[in-house]
Amino acid sequence: MPEISRFFGIIIAIFYDDHNPPHFHARYASQKVAIDIRNLKILDGQISPRALGLVMEWAALHKDELLIDWNLAKNSQKPDKIEPLK
Repeated sequence: MPEISRFFGIIIAIFYDDHNPPHFHARYASQKVAIDIRNLKILDGQISPRALGLVMEWAALHKDELLIDWNLAKNSQKPDKIEPLK
């Protein structure tokens, strides 16, 4: 599971050869969530509202980069790092 970003204790990752739809995973402490890149809907899991808000803000800023990373990972290539939320 390649880590593509980390900010405020939140780890963002995309799995190699993961299932559709294009999505990323966010972990915060022991909480996990999978989020659709295209529409930023939660696919699975849950994290605290504060952490989720930060993840959604970050994802909205980096949608294009996330889709590029998704395609790289789908093709078993290492995804690029994406700038963290500041």
